[in-house]
Amino acid sequence: MPEAPAWRFQKLIKPMFEVPTGPRLFKGRVVTAVGDEVIDDGFVSIRDGRIEAVGRAAELGEIASDVEVVEIPGSTILPGLINSHAHLAWDGIHDLARQSLDDGPEISAYKIAGNMLISLRAGITMVRDLGMNKTNLVAKQAVEQGIFPGPRLLVTGESIVQTGGHTYWCCREASGPDEIRRAVRDQVRAGADLIKIMACHDLIEFTDEELAAVIDESHRNGLPITAHATFDACIKRVVEAGIDVVEHGGSMSDETIALLVERGVPIVTTFAPVVMQSQPEIARKFAIPEWKIAERQRAVADKSRYDGLVRAAAAGVTIVFGTDAGSPAVGHDVVAPELKFMVDLGVVKDNLAAIRSATILAAELSKMGDTIGSLESGKAADLIVVDGDPVADLDALSRVVQTYVAGRRLV
Repeated sequence: MPEAPAWRFQKLIKPMFEVPTGPRLFKGRVVTAVGDEVIDDGFVSIRDGRIEAVGRAAELGEIASDVEVVEIPGSTILPGLINSHAHLAWDGIHDLARQSLDDGPEISAYKIAGNMLISLRAGITMVRDLGMNKTNLVAKQAVEQGIFPGPRLLVTGESIVQTGGHTYWCCREASGPDEIRRAVRDQVRAGADLIKIMACHDLIEFTDEELAAVIDESHRNGLPITAHATFDACIKRVVEAGIDVVEHGGSMSDETIALLVERGVPIVTTFAPVVMQSQPEIARKFAIPEWKIAERQRAVADKSRYDGLVRAAAAGVTIVFGTDAGSPAVGHDVVAPELKFMVDLGVVKDNLAAIRSATILAAELSKMGDTIGSLESGKAADLIVVDGDPVADLDALSRVVQTYVAGRRLV
């Protein structure tokens, strides 16, 4: 493992923000995210930040006097949601470039703080933040040291791009294999959990030597690497080169899909920008221009443009929930619209599969499936309580009543 970032060597006397992890017993409908398991009259018992037991209410014995019972009629208990593609320092306005160039680190930090609270209220207990400058590194420190409440964070630091590459205005630019390796090492030193590259936009980016260097340097340092890749030639190229995850995805040939299956490379889909920007009453609030609203409406209506992703899912490529939160018109509380569109397209088969894409599959994507992502004895008590039944209606996920991270009630 690489050397820890400097802040991890600080002696922490007392967290500024502390929440007790008293024992609780949740009763009601339970969606465990273990296969299609739903326990209509179930319970989840937590203590000391972990799940003690999950089962049917009829199996409960005597409840200890120190246990707080949480029983909300008509509610559902399920694992905390994981957004595997978000940008906490962005707030959804249309001009991302100007926001990225004009926001100082202090304002970015405040935006991240606000968006972490919004995420928690939306039932999101872990965010995989794929960068906007490098304030996310400080946010991770603030959460882990108890300075500010937030979801679990996996952060990239600065995404790495070729000089002048896609979204260079909020990323780390580098040219040549040696600069690329230095860019990776700087993110590692600062405490990044993963490395992200912008592998293409309209055109393929990075030379072969640069691509090989960024992947090798990430893996040498024990970090996974993910790639913004949105069309067939780019996706095929990064998978052949050894990338671990594809962000967004797009058109794909049968050959590329077979390669994804062979290498076990998942795709984090992000439909929310198209879905949200296609709704005029929402888009106009974020200054989305009329021509773009019309274009997004055509994109939502034309399902054929997503054929590659649908065929990839049918072939066995793992599809994981992400929203690109912070992108134009996409708030950090947008959950149900993304999941509903995934079901509508057919990249997941039904509502339960959609929920798994945002829970256990997302946890496994980040190599945390043994710790979080499902309601099972021994796992961390990351869970949410929602008003309604998300198995029947995903809009129930828009009505989060309580959010717990490691047994701490944060909403």
